[in-house]
Amino acid sequence: MTNHTSESVERLLDQAFADHRPTSKPEDPGRDESGLLTSESHTPTVGELDLEARSSLRRLSRGSSIHATDQDDGYDVEYRKLRLERVILVGVWTHGTTAEIEATMEELAALAETAGSEVAEMLYQKRDKPDPGTYIGSGKVAELRDIVADTGVDTVICDGELSPGQMIALEKALDVKVIDRTMLILDIFAQHAKSKEGKAQVALAQMEYLITRVRGWGGALSRQAGGRAGSNGGVGLRGPGETKIEADRRRLRSDMAKLRKEIQGMKTAREIKRSQRRGSTIPQIAIAGYTNAGKSSLINAMTGAGVLVEDALFATLDPTTRRAKLADGRAVVFTDTVGFVRHLPTQLVEAFRSTLEEVVEADLVLHVVDGSDPFPLKQIEAVNGVVADIIRELDVPAPPEIVVVNKIDQADPLVLAELRHVLDDVVFVSAKTGEGIAELEARVELFLNSLDAHVELLVPFTRGDVVSRVHTYGTVLSEDYSEHGTVIDVRLPQSLAAELQEFHNT
Repeated sequence: MTNHTSESVERLLDQAFADHRPTSKPEDPGRDESGLLTSESHTPTVGELDLEARSSLRRLSRGSSIHATDQDDGYDVEYRKLRLERVILVGVWTHGTTAEIEATMEELAALAETAGSEVAEMLYQKRDKPDPGTYIGSGKVAELRDIVADTGVDTVICDGELSPGQMIALEKALDVKVIDRTMLILDIFAQHAKSKEGKAQVALAQMEYLITRVRGWGGALSRQAGGRAGSNGGVGLRGPGETKIEADRRRLRSDMAKLRKEIQGMKTAREIKRSQRRGSTIPQIAIAGYTNAGKSSLINAMTGAGVLVEDALFATLDPTTRRAKLADGRAVVFTDTVGFVRHLPTQLVEAFRSTLEEVVEADLVLHVVDGSDPFPLKQIEAVNGVVADIIRELDVPAPPEIVVVNKIDQADPLVLAELRHVLDDVVFVSAKTGEGIAELEARVELFLNSLDAHVELLVPFTRGDVVSRVHTYGTVLSEDYSEHGTVIDVRLPQSLAAELQEFHNT
């Protein structure tokens, strides 16, 4: 009986996963059908393993059979995490051109797909300002209700931050779950965060957002505990008690206080590591920019770091620091940071402050822009706005910046021509093809050279350790030998040049 059951289970599993098995041998024996390198050709990097894990999870979700019970499961507006959701995107067009609102809706669609949703419809309405009651107005709500009934979707996503009243009104009218852009971005962050600090930051941001939106259906959260609530009761202690919604908010505030304390401790550890890096003579280069602009691809192209690369928004949440050598032999440290987006929720900016501080405290920032985007200048504006806010609050000088326009192999030549006309200090590259990478490295070397001190050192033959440090942290222009020691013509960081003052050959 047991053997028969095991054989039946194996047959069911074989049938369920038949679609995911290769039907023919891949053309490249070193790659599987998903395009990832196999262990036969090389050892997979951490980024490749992460990408394979994410892709496998999504294939499992897309193959889920629970999809048939969309509207009949009895939980019309609850979160469904075990299957792919079908969604309708709704936007309000208050200003700008038609092309701009369509680009904004396409970005919202990319966010929804990154969160694991299937977009069924995209709708937008032209209004002077969003309707205060239902975001899109009662007439459009009636039209949207018919579309929801016809398509059988699970969720409506609005391109904006809904007030609690707007969200409740829409959910009651549409009888499906309604979320806004902020909730969508928070959901993506919750899926992609891997480190303990990243998960805590996302949890805090979610709680800060949800504490004003705690609610229930009917009177579920308005029930009161009664006269003996919270104690043994007695004279003077009887009363209406605490409602469930008040208790939930109290628990949220308590959990938020704990998370803030944990994050503060993690921030201390991060600041210690940052101070250690700051105390070293190795230049710190932060790679910042809009989400999915190709920051991780660029750091891989320049360092071969093997950082996770995925064509999805917010693929990178946890900062990745990699040490590398430039063409002139100089050691540098690259830090890949979390991406920005238009209308980035304020809760996330606050929660990821310690991460974003990596940008403003770097010796140089490579501001990566997606050249294939129809409106790259809007991306630059969004990133500069967030960085400017952080600089203003920390009261620190703005770091030097080189604008890097990536994905030029996919970009519209007219858009690139506009960028060349508007931007001054810019480098055009393609991290995918390698075009322009050498020019970017040369620009980085030129900038770092401008920060260095040009000195000539006379190092005794007994101080080989000094010669080694000079080669590691400086750019050696020439090296010769005399009867007194090694004569080195070198560019060094200012701090190291001051430290080696006794060896200056004056």
